[in-house]
Order: sequence, then structure tokens, then C-alpha cells
Amino acid sequence: MQTELTHSPSFTHLIVDLDAGESIRAEPGALVGHSETIRVETTTSRGGLLSSAKSMLGGESMFANEFVAEDGPGRVTFAPGTPGDVMEHELTGETLYAADGAFLAATPEIDIDSELGGLKSVLGEAGLTPLALKGTGSVFIDAYGGLERIDLEPGESYVLDNEHLIAWDSEIEFSTRTVGGLKSTLLGGEGLVFEFTGPGTAWYQTRDLDAFVSSIAPRLPNDQ
Repeated sequence: MQTELTHSPSFTHLIVDLDAGESIRAEPGALVGHSETIRVETTTSRGGLLSSAKSMLGGESMFANEFVAEDGPGRVTFAPGTPGDVMEHELTGETLYAADGAFLAATPEIDIDSELGGLKSVLGEAGLTPLALKGTGSVFIDAYGGLERIDLEPGESYVLDNEHLIAWDSEIEFSTRTVGGLKSTLLGGEGLVFEFTGPGTAWYQTRDLDAFVSSIAPRLPNDQ
């Protein structure tokens, strides 16, 4: 399998070249196109994506589409639903947590799960039910806007706004709290932030989709 990210960082497009018999899974709606050698299957994916709480709460889809190079080598192309960047992240027996809507695609060796036990209840206060991406393989995470990585040393901390957070590894520690201020006032309520403490890594997007929607909503025509 060969992958390429083009049109970065504003309108990133994922190209996947598969050898015969290889496959990749992606969120429904992510497909741009594929060659005629590719067979498409709808799957609940390993790890129970169908029954996940996230699916029922309107985050990631209940299903994933699997693209298999059945009749020889083939190409599949994907794009996120919003303009922005995409990262490829390699896992080696590890876990990466992806926030709502940030999962784009993964190789078939990756388990996709949102049954996170106590972690799920903690993040429920933040309106998050993240996917746990586990195993050995490649995952592709998308961002609205640019994509930034924060590497924290042991004991080092960094605070991220809830709406900008897109992914973090299983090594990093975090806590959540509400904050006031101009942004939360404009959006009609308390804001929520994550405080991450190293060692570990977190990723964030440089734009807030909810804030963008709020800014343009008053300018949209009202047919009523």
C-alpha cells in the first residue's frame, strides 16, 4: 500500500494505491473516487463501530466502508467533509484517541472502538465520545483548518479548547474544566478546555467549526 496526501494544508486529499488483495476502511462520505478494480463493502469494522455510543450520539458513522483491491491493483481517493489538513499516523501496538468527526480512514489491522469505560463518562461532560484507534497500522485524522502537534515532556502542561482538540495518544494525562471569557460569551455559554500533561502528544485544529457556523448563521437567508 502506498499513500499520498495532496493539496495540503487547506484542501487535503488522500490517495491510496492498493496492491491486489489489500484494503482500507474509511468513513462513509469520505470517498472521492476509485478505480474499477476496487470492490466496496459496508462493514461495522473490527471493534464494534456499529454498536458504539458515538454512533448513536451523532459523531462518527455507524458503519465504515471497506475498499478492497479485488481484481488487481487499484486506487482509492478520499477527502474530509470540511476544508483543512489530514495527518497519517503510524501505530505500533498503541492507541490513538480521535475526537468527534476527526477519523477519516485506517488500514484494516486497526481496531476502531468507542467503548472507553470510565473515560467515556468523563468526556461526556465535554460532549466528546472519541474513537479509540488501536493496534498496528496507519490511521488518517482530518482537521478543520490547519493541524498542529504538541509534544509534551514529563510534567509539562498545555491547555486546549474543546472545539480545537482532535486527537491525543494514550500516554498523555488530561483533565477538563469550564472557563468563561469573550469566546464563551459570544457562543452563548461556558467554554470547556482540556489540560494535557506530559509525557505524550496531542493534536489540534486551527479553526473551530462551531464558531464559524455561529459567525455566518446570521448572514444566511431566512425563507420563513
